[in-house]
Amino acid sequence: MKKPLLLVTLLFLLSNFKLYAADFPFGSVLLADLEQKSYPADTNAHGVVLNEFGKSFITERTDRIVLMHEYHVRIKIFDAKAFKEGNIEISLGKGDSNIADEEITNIEGITYYLDEHGSMQKVELDPKKVFRVSENKYYNAVKFAMPGLHNGCIIEYKYTLTSPFLFNYRKWDFQSDIPKIHSEYNASIPAIYNYNIVLRGRLKITKTTSFADRECFTSGSTKCDCSNLTWAMDNIPAFEEEDYMTAPKNFISAMYFELSDYTSLSNGNKVKITKTWPDIDYTLKSNEYFGSQIKRAGLMKDRIKDIIAAQPDELSKAKAIYSYIQKNIKWNNFYSKYSDDGIRKALDEHTGSIGDINLALIAALSAAGLNTEAVLLSTRDHGSVNKLYPTESDFNYVVAKVNIGDKSYLLDASEKLMPFGTLPLRCINDQGRVLSLTHPSYWLDIAEPQKKSAINSLDLTLQPNGKFKGTVTKYSYGYEAYEKRKQIKKFNSMEEFVENLDEASHKFKITKSSIDNLDSLELPLVERYDIELDSHLTNDRIYITPFLLSRTTVNPFKLTERSYPVDMGIPSDNRYLLLLHMPDDYEVETAPKDIAITMPNNGGSIVSGFANNEGAGYNFSQMIRFTKPVYAIEEYPYLKEMYNRLILSEKTEIVFKRKAK
Repeated sequence: MKKPLLLVTLLFLLSNFKLYAADFPFGSVLLADLEQKSYPADTNAHGVVLNEFGKSFITERTDRIVLMHEYHVRIKIFDAKAFKEGNIEISLGKGDSNIADEEITNIEGITYYLDEHGSMQKVELDPKKVFRVSENKYYNAVKFAMPGLHNGCIIEYKYTLTSPFLFNYRKWDFQSDIPKIHSEYNASIPAIYNYNIVLRGRLKITKTTSFADRECFTSGSTKCDCSNLTWAMDNIPAFEEEDYMTAPKNFISAMYFELSDYTSLSNGNKVKITKTWPDIDYTLKSNEYFGSQIKRAGLMKDRIKDIIAAQPDELSKAKAIYSYIQKNIKWNNFYSKYSDDGIRKALDEHTGSIGDINLALIAALSAAGLNTEAVLLSTRDHGSVNKLYPTESDFNYVVAKVNIGDKSYLLDASEKLMPFGTLPLRCINDQGRVLSLTHPSYWLDIAEPQKKSAINSLDLTLQPNGKFKGTVTKYSYGYEAYEKRKQIKKFNSMEEFVENLDEASHKFKITKSSIDNLDSLELPLVERYDIELDSHLTNDRIYITPFLLSRTTVNPFKLTERSYPVDMGIPSDNRYLLLLHMPDDYEVETAPKDIAITMPNNGGSIVSGFANNEGAGYNFSQMIRFTKPVYAIEEYPYLKEMYNRLILSEKTEIVFKRKAK
């Protein structure tokens, strides 16, 4: 949830007394802290932040306006599982010919520990072991490892970050993967800059202060007051990540800033940053690397004319163009809503970013006369889009939307094995903004139309030699088929995939195999295997588990209480069918119990049953269904219990005994 905290548009004149936020002393570790064995508020914690302080302010340095950020933290490490807190990596944005890179200076670090005599010792960070590396064309990183880590030690470090990116005022995370006793952030904002400030997350601020700091900012002949703002939280619980969630930043309690407007130092005019949607629409449509690229019908017409010439209708044309882009531009693993160097270069070099690929797709579909729009997205790992005010910066991805008849299809041509009309799971994240060249933009729910669906069918017969022989048939649909195709395509051949599958299986041996529709992306993937396996025979009894292919052994939901939704992205439907043929001299001694578990509001179900079809074999079936893409916090206990019951049920065995003569 996002809560608007305050909008800095004026100075806070609360008092003539200035209560400045103060950092805690560096190097003043107490012996009592080193002797501490656990954190009383969370005895399972492997470490705890004893104190954390940050300070950000805008100032002039060597004739340029920069954002300065000072950071200082002290962390108690109880055991080796928290040693990762001592591996520090700070991401730094890269500039260009007009803007400098972000920089880190004044790095200091100390590790404190108790020696065998109970005396406090310390080891300082060696500046030579601080490394600056280039991560990619957008980011550098500074990395260092705190020295001398021991169970029970305390690490402390601080640094200063200088940034030219005033638009991105430094955010502050109150929560992290370990609890914090105290976290405090001070921001000083000159009156010529106005920021929208938002507190995300469910935790509440413990302390907040604000006052007017007179003439705190000077640039040339310009002087102005500042809003001096401080926020603090105490006794902050750790944020525990779990499966089936979108970006942690959607839920971690943190302070975010976005520049709304500023006064130009050169002419005194106010420059508006926060825009209306019509402003953003116009900017994107006229942008050289966005709107200009999707207008390149002339570039695409010659490339697609032969591809669509024989296609009988609009849908067939769209599918042919989608396949053409899929095959001709390889994704370079960069997200982008823009075409970095233009779609012509991506087409010529057969490689490009998400923006290159999908803007080329939009241009090609439009060149074919199809009603096509661009959809701006924020991926699941990037976080939710802030809808309190229009912003372009929250989007990091673009896909195509083609409208044919009364139906619309969302397309992402970056994945070679993704069928037409299906988006990668990374794109299934709340809503996207649809941008048309002829109409105003609008919001669109991003939902996957297909399920993740599978049917696994086994037909086994007990042989006179005590082995079971039979067939396994697997049908994979929708996203399940996509994932399975990706798994198979990692191998050099289907034969190599089957060989690996055979080696990985300890329960049965594959004697023959076939895989159909591997490259027919819109058809279900069908795998067929002839198998044989030894029976477990003891005292005239045969034991067999129904779950020969796979079994659920771990509950993905372990938290006592979860503070964010369970987001699976898409509904799922899995069916398991087992048919056993036994000799007439065997009968069932122990059969699996029938199960019927249903979540409230038809949220999901597990249904299983066992039956003796006289003369036709013994049937076991199980169906697991999750009907929702997203489950609310209140539904978490039901999901957790459903998995507990599933794990218990899949431990079952079928026991056959030889009939008495």
